[in-house]
This record gives sequence, C-alpha cells and structure tokens, in this order.
Amino acid sequence: MTGQRRPNIAMILTDDHAAHSIGAYGSVVNRTPHIDGIGDRGVRFDACFATNSLCAPSRATILTGTYSHVNGVRTLVTPIDASQPTFISRLRADGYRTAIVGKWHMGDGPGHNPEGFDYWDVLIDQGEYHDPRFLSAAGLRRETGYATDVVTDLSLSWLESLEGDDPWCILIYHKAPHRPWEPDEAHKGMYSDPIAVPATFTDDYATRSDSARRAAMRIAEHLNAEDLKQPVPEGLSAEEEALWKYQRYMEDYLACVASVDDNVGRVVDWLRDRGEYDDTVLMYSSDQGFFLGDHGWFDKRFMYEQSLRMPLLLSYPRAVPAGQVHDGIITNVDFAQSILDAAGVEPHERMQGRSFWPDLIGAEGELPAEGMYYRYWEHDDPNHQAPAHYGYRTDRYKLIYFYNDGLGIPGSSTVRYPPEWELYDLQADPEELNNVAEDPAYAAIRDDLEVRMWQAQAAVGDEPHPSQPVPVRLGAQESVRR
Repeated sequence: MTGQRRPNIAMILTDDHAAHSIGAYGSVVNRTPHIDGIGDRGVRFDACFATNSLCAPSRATILTGTYSHVNGVRTLVTPIDASQPTFISRLRADGYRTAIVGKWHMGDGPGHNPEGFDYWDVLIDQGEYHDPRFLSAAGLRRETGYATDVVTDLSLSWLESLEGDDPWCILIYHKAPHRPWEPDEAHKGMYSDPIAVPATFTDDYATRSDSARRAAMRIAEHLNAEDLKQPVPEGLSAEEEALWKYQRYMEDYLACVASVDDNVGRVVDWLRDRGEYDDTVLMYSSDQGFFLGDHGWFDKRFMYEQSLRMPLLLSYPRAVPAGQVHDGIITNVDFAQSILDAAGVEPHERMQGRSFWPDLIGAEGELPAEGMYYRYWEHDDPNHQAPAHYGYRTDRYKLIYFYNDGLGIPGSSTVRYPPEWELYDLQADPEELNNVAEDPAYAAIRDDLEVRMWQAQAAVGDEPHPSQPVPVRLGAQESVRR
C-alpha cells in the first residue's frame, strides 16, 4: 500500500438477518434500499456461508479468521479467549485506530472482554432492544433509546472524536433482528399487511432424517408468548393458527430489519458528508442466516440453505468496481484475511481460509474454494434440539452427517440417537426437500462427497466424530483420515 492511502474499514454486522429478507438478494417480503446500495456501489456475494450457524461461534470466526475448533468458541456457552490474534489486533499493530460498538456475545469479564480495540462499548449478552445496557472499560451503564439507533449513535460519536489522518476500523455490531424481535415505534406495524408464506411452510420432512424432524423450531408449535406479544386469537384451526403466528413473527422481524436499514443509511450519509465514503471499505453482513417460515421453521443452526447462507455486500469505490456479483464460495473464515489484505497488513499465521480481496480488484490470488466445510457442535440445546452435525457443500451438492452425540456441551446427559446422512442435489432440488443419501443413482456422488468432506475436515485441522464410518472410496487420500 506504499504511496496509497490505506482504507478505513467499517463492518456493519447484524444478528440473524436472513439474506432472503434483503432486496439485493431478491426479497419478496420487504425492501432494504440502504443495504442494497452497498452492493450497487460495489459487490454482492452470492455464495457466502457460515461455518457454524450460531451467533457467538460465527462472531469468533469472523474476528479470528479461524474455525470454531481452533478459536475455541464452539457453542453459545464457550466464551472466547480474547487474547488470541484477530484481524483487529493486526490492524491496530499496524497503525489503525480500532473500535467495536454493539453486540459482542462471546463472554464477559477478564479474558473474555474485547481486546485489541482502542475503544469498546458492548451490549450485555444478547442485549436489550429498549434502553439497553452497555459495558465499556469505564464500567456498566444503561443508554436511553432503541438499541439499533444507540449502536449507530455511539459508533458515529467515536468516529467524530478521531483526529489526524491515520486509518480506522470500526465494527458496528447490531443486536437486531435477533429474537424476540421488538420493533421501535417508528417501524412498528409497517408490515401489518399479509406477508407471503414460503413455498415450504407446510413441509412434512417426509424424506428427511429424524434429526431434522426432532428440531423444536416450528413456528406453529414453538414460538412463545414473548415472541408473539399477544394472545393467539380463539377459534382458529391449526392451519389458521400457524399462519397467524407466522404473520406476527414476520411483522416484527421485518420491522426490526427496517430500522437496521435506516441506520445503515445514517452510516453511509456520515461517510459521504465527511468525504470518507470512497476511501472506506464498507461491509454489511449477518453472523448467519435465518429461517423465515422456510420448512415451517424459525431460527438457524442447521446446514440448510436459509440458515447457512450469509448476506455480504461490500463497497470501496477507490478500488472495487461497482455492480459486481461474486459467485465463488467464501465463508466467514475468509473475512479476517480479506480485510487485512485490503489494508495491506499481513495475516497471522494461524488464520485459515483465503483472502477474496484479489477477486474484487482484478488481482491475482488463490482461486475460490470448490466447497466449504461446516460443523455445528451444540447438540444439547433444550430449546431448539438441533443435533450436532457436519457436512460439505459444493456449488451443486450438499452432504450432511448428523453424528448425534452430546459432545457439544461438557457434562451432557443427552439421549444418544443413531447417526444419519442427508444429501441434496441443489440444482434439481434447491428447496432441499428430497434427501437422496440412500438413492442408488447418487451413490457415486455421495462416495465422492464423503471423501471430499474428510479431506476438508483434515485440511482445517478438525477431528471426525468416532461414529463416522470410513468412506466407501478414499483411494489415494486414505492417509488423510489416518
């Protein structure tokens, strides 16, 4: 970066914002003009995936550039060792001024509070939507207002306090649109008209594994009184009640998203007003996807598409041409190295993944991965009952192995279920309704994907679960497993 101004970096990260509720990704249920604008002025990533679709693990992966088994944050109850290398610590060591405001959710107290930041001001645990509590180096306090607005206020206040020309990096991390989906007054009720129901809303899971059927994430059965915020009307049939709950859920969820979109607009306006927009790498993403009635579910955790897929839009007018669509596979493991690459800072040697920055500026770099490795560890969550699993996804196929063990949380006494496989042909079956793991026509494809999954698992330093059988065909790669 010699002789060239180093970019500022602003990453806006939301919680549980599904890509299919963003206009740029073809949403049919809402509009997000400010978020869309980032992609219009830069690049939209169409194949960005979480490697562990859960809030704290994804945030740890983004920060450290490592998989869950490396950074130690496998579940919601495994806090981060905040002293480990991150892209923030690398930027700060190279002269960047650094800050995080908003949701941290990776533990608190000595060793777990944010480190490597010049300024940090974070919500407690999940955070509250209204009059949220914040923890900073100065201690605990409560801020008056709506969390999404407050996070933006505090972020812009820190930016305005900076003097001099040294570059800066700020993480603007919102709570929204996380459960329990409490809108502010400005957006409450704006989606009260009937909202389109996804085609798979009444999915009967006929071809799926018992692992999928056991999940306690059905809108019809598992949304609670706090989620719905009002009693279910009397006299409804089961079908009518399910639809009523879906409408209540989506009305509040989308209103929370609308507030986020407005606040993205505030950040963009601030950058433009100060002449910083062209020299800032501005990113918008979410820590994972979310089910919006797809398969009848809410929440995430599973390796299915709506949960796995992360939105990612990025602009940097100084170097990234506008109007790009990036369709190569990337994951949240790649964020750290890519940000450092944009800043001209060397990554730490423990960081995994690849930098996608050369893809955006027309430079030579490592080719995008042919597939991505996923692992969800938290088998013992009594609220959602999504079993532990790992898998491998290519541009066309997805293989999932539910190893069904209580190893996600130490001391578990969970019931053991038998291992199960699922395989989807995403070209023939984009909605993932037809599990073809036992279909003879896909036997060779499954064999190949098992080998590739083993290879990917070994390549990132993860260990297979003891229950996983040896793949049918390892060939010359058998040594990978051994």
